[in-house]
Amino acid sequence: MATLFTKIIEGEIPCYKIAENDSFLAFLDINPLAKGHTLVIPKVEIDYIFDVSDDKLSEMIVFSKKVALMIEKKISCKRMGVAVIGLEVPHAHIHLVPLNSVEDINFSRPKLSFTSEEMEETLQSILS
Repeated sequence: MATLFTKIIEGEIPCYKIAENDSFLAFLDINPLAKGHTLVIPKVEIDYIFDVSDDKLSEMIVFSKKVALMIEKKISCKRMGVAVIGLEVPHAHIHLVPLNSVEDINFSRPKLSFTSEEMEETLQSILS
């Protein structure tokens, strides 16, 4: 059965796409810890990040770095946090979270809620 992320890749579920290439997709998390919280996923469904081949994992990190730098230019933050949890969706993914304090990347905190208009505004801000 296809994961939620595979359904996003295949266009069955819409997303707020930040960046994409032949191998990876980056999109805004709809349950973010912070404004601009983005997920980076491989387009091939692989459950565990450490099952991603070394070459693809290296490419995924470089792709994530480019996305993180795009976000940092438009979303006010001190740093870009990077996390791999891997329990929420059985599809390897990297969280990029704009940080102003260490608490901003505490996954046990309540998630933020933005309207679709606010999500679109955040997306357009990052892409502009």
